[in-house]
Amino acid sequence: MSRLFKERGSSGGDSRRFSVASSSPSAAATITTMPSLSDLPSPFGPLSVPLSDPELRETAYEIFLSSCRSTASKPLSFAPQPSSDRTPPPSSATSSASSSSPLQRSLTSTAASKMKRALGLKSSASSKNKGGSPGKDGASPGAAGGGGVVVGGGVKKKASTVGELMRVQMRVSEQADSRTRRALLRIAAGQLGKRAESMVLPLELLQQFKASDFPDQLEYETWRSRNMKLLEAGLLVHPHIPLEKSDTASQRLRQIIRGASERPIETGKNSESMQALRNAVMTLACRSSDGFPSDICHWADGCPVNLYLYQMLLEACFDSSEEGSIIEEIEEVLELIKKTWVVLGINQMFHNLIFLWMMFHRFVTTGQADMDLLFAADNQLTEVVKDAKSTKDPIYSKILNSTLSSIMGWAEKRLLAYHDTFDSSNIESMECIVSLGVSAAKILVEDISNEYRRRRREEVDVARSRIDTYIRSSLRTAFAQMMEKADSSRRSARNQNVPTPVLAILANDIGDLARKENKLFSPILKKWHPLAAGVAVATLHSCYGNELKQFISSATELTVDYVQVLKAADKLEKSLVHIAVEDSVDSEDGGKSLIREMPPYEADSSISDLVKKWIQTRVGKLKEWVDRNLQQEVWNPRANKENIAPSAVDILRIVDETLDAFFQLPIPMHQASLPDLLVGLDRSLQHYVSKVKSGCGTRNTFVPALPALTRCETASILFKKKDRSQNLQRRKPQVGAMNGDVSYGLPQLCVRMNSLHHIREELENLEKKIKTSLRNVESAQVGMSNGLETKFELSLTASQEGIQQLCESTAYRVIFHDLGHVLWDGLYVGEAASSRIYPFLKELDPSLEMISTTIHSRVRNRMITALMKASFDGFLLVLLAGGPSRAFTRQDSQILEDDFKSLKDMYLADGDGLPEELVEKAATQVRSVLPLFRTDTESLIERFKHSILETHGPDAKSRYPLPPTSARWSPTEANTILRVLCYRNEDAASRFLKKTYNLPKKL
Repeated sequence: MSRLFKERGSSGGDSRRFSVASSSPSAAATITTMPSLSDLPSPFGPLSVPLSDPELRETAYEIFLSSCRSTASKPLSFAPQPSSDRTPPPSSATSSASSSSPLQRSLTSTAASKMKRALGLKSSASSKNKGGSPGKDGASPGAAGGGGVVVGGGVKKKASTVGELMRVQMRVSEQADSRTRRALLRIAAGQLGKRAESMVLPLELLQQFKASDFPDQLEYETWRSRNMKLLEAGLLVHPHIPLEKSDTASQRLRQIIRGASERPIETGKNSESMQALRNAVMTLACRSSDGFPSDICHWADGCPVNLYLYQMLLEACFDSSEEGSIIEEIEEVLELIKKTWVVLGINQMFHNLIFLWMMFHRFVTTGQADMDLLFAADNQLTEVVKDAKSTKDPIYSKILNSTLSSIMGWAEKRLLAYHDTFDSSNIESMECIVSLGVSAAKILVEDISNEYRRRRREEVDVARSRIDTYIRSSLRTAFAQMMEKADSSRRSARNQNVPTPVLAILANDIGDLARKENKLFSPILKKWHPLAAGVAVATLHSCYGNELKQFISSATELTVDYVQVLKAADKLEKSLVHIAVEDSVDSEDGGKSLIREMPPYEADSSISDLVKKWIQTRVGKLKEWVDRNLQQEVWNPRANKENIAPSAVDILRIVDETLDAFFQLPIPMHQASLPDLLVGLDRSLQHYVSKVKSGCGTRNTFVPALPALTRCETASILFKKKDRSQNLQRRKPQVGAMNGDVSYGLPQLCVRMNSLHHIREELENLEKKIKTSLRNVESAQVGMSNGLETKFELSLTASQEGIQQLCESTAYRVIFHDLGHVLWDGLYVGEAASSRIYPFLKELDPSLEMISTTIHSRVRNRMITALMKASFDGFLLVLLAGGPSRAFTRQDSQILEDDFKSLKDMYLADGDGLPEELVEKAATQVRSVLPLFRTDTESLIERFKHSILETHGPDAKSRYPLPPTSARWSPTEANTILRVLCYRNEDAASRFLKKTYNLPKKL
């Protein structure tokens, strides 16, 4: 049951019914008190005089009896219904009752009154069960809705007159009623024609009664004390016209009241104390604002004394029985109660306000079960709204303010957390409570607040503002409760080792709450706020968004829980936005203001960001792994049967595992993030490839620097062969260790080439795997995009270029570094016939064997081809840049050609080696240069001069410039011809070189 119905107390039903078992004096003790009002304090302010509710009620009843005297000259009369033998017989004054007294009017048995219908109240059950048919316990219910009297034997009978009904409703005993009526008759007899408002009733009653009129002395003293307190409250504490400090009458009255508490006043007519009391009281009561004595006595019309007294009178309108909350005879009762207005200073506005408070107060303090009372209070509030706009009475405004503040405070306690208060079982009460709260707020703001008057009214929509506050407050409260519930579920699940993301649970709960809000509460709240549902979902969107933002910022890795939460958030957001758009379709701005309140969660971008972070982490670790492991790699050809480096196998395994992990990520779209991953992996592999080939040098690393040109020494070469060889040993170019790392040999280089080839081949398999994996995950999502690039372009190109670079650098390393001592130090040093190419071929053969048995078949020919080109380049370099230790005659040309043929045959290997066309193509340059060695010197000189003139023009004839070294040897290129002349063992060549360029014979 909601909180609205939890305040039900035990006060209700028969607990407030006045019950008289006998007419003995002690019967008055059976009057029960009102329910506790501590949960709903009175808005009228403190009385500051210790008057209890029963004392106020008795005084209100006395005022009621006094005010209902006949306006004619006939005295007030009332004929009570005898209830038992113990009730005293009526006095003669009472028996001569006047039939014209309004209290004697018989109660009607009509259906629901016009007033009840106007308030939206249904007729009570008792009014339908009319007098003739017996009711419960055999008693005849009669026509009256209230006023039941229990007589001896427990038989209940109904009041038959308005006066009797009023006595019963106000819980006044017949004895007290009769005593008061007798006193009023005596007062009326002595003051014939004097109106009730022209006398101070407590003063008159004090003079009428003696102790003998009461059952005992204590009851008399209690009665007398009550009247003195009333004089104090009405004339001194809350006077109708404010007192001045110098007022002597008020000082005298205070002294008299203080003295009466110590020594009772003599109330006889002629007693001095009574005369003093009368003088002081009448002087104060007859004061007026213009300073002249008034013929109206003001003793009960000061605020809030009059309000509390009038409240006691209005209580008579409420039926304490179970059949209904407001008596059927309310119109007849109110007609009489209104006669007290002149005494109490009440007008229609105050009546409307107090009656509103009474209905609202009654609804709250009787357990909030009678919804008719709540609806009636809401209807009554419409009258108060009219009054508030038309009055300028500051006292009324003050009471109005406190009353409505109390009502609004009570209503807002429920509305600021209406999800805790209302559900489908009591939703009908919500609209009425909202109406009460909003109407009260509007009056407080629009008709009381000075701040509101200073502003343009169109700037403030009180109703919309209050509803907005209720919605946001209640939903924030509901959200906090759901957070606690979800967190509790998570702790429970954690104890059971079942990980449950709190925000995923919460998103589902918020979606349910939003749908409930839209269906149950928003249609009601929309009457005051056109965008009620939109405000609700915007509030929920904001609450959940704050939690989601913290969750996203604290996430360090992409987990199943993380993605589950973001998927749930995305689903929730779509649902909330849909409700907001639907709710605002007819609004002025089309809901743009609400949508601005709902910045997107951007779940997709959050997932994308974390995927990027995941990719960066994986790729970063892979690069670190490459750097760390390649420092430890030894490139051992015996590490495995494929002659591949273990690091190459491992990096491909890591890439493969990374791809598997990526496609297992629980993300909505893999293809969107796949390019980033492929780029990262591609660069990591490229980094590995660059590390593999780094330090191995290039072709130029191992090609020796060319020695300076010298002319050939034409003396006995054989005789000086040894000396020249030794000189060359000291002057030969430094090769092989300039830039390349030569700490490893040919086998390790072969392993590097195999590793790069293995990576290149496996890249194709990885690309196929990616396409297959992508199809598998996309089948459950969206069709795979056509043309999505899945290639490792960078690493594939780097592998191909790396293999080529390693082939070339290895080939030149073998020729110029590993075999440099045979090639550069031995080939054709001295006489060509005695230092031919065969030692070089013998040394080259093991290298070819190593390459053939170690390198992968698909790389092998490339490597041997590179070795062949390097050996051809080395052969030409010896012929054209071998330094002064080498000299050739024209007859040596055949030796050179034969040796070159042997070199080619080694690569042809009798048909088992390289293809012949490949060998011949590589030999083109050597074949084109070799004929220069058999050409006569004069022809070479003429060819050289012609080449210079072609290059530099006729001006070069007087002085032939030294041609630069060409990047490529050619029989028509001046530098190549010049070098053949430099190594020509003839005087003609030597003379030309000395004359033209002054070339030395030695370095």
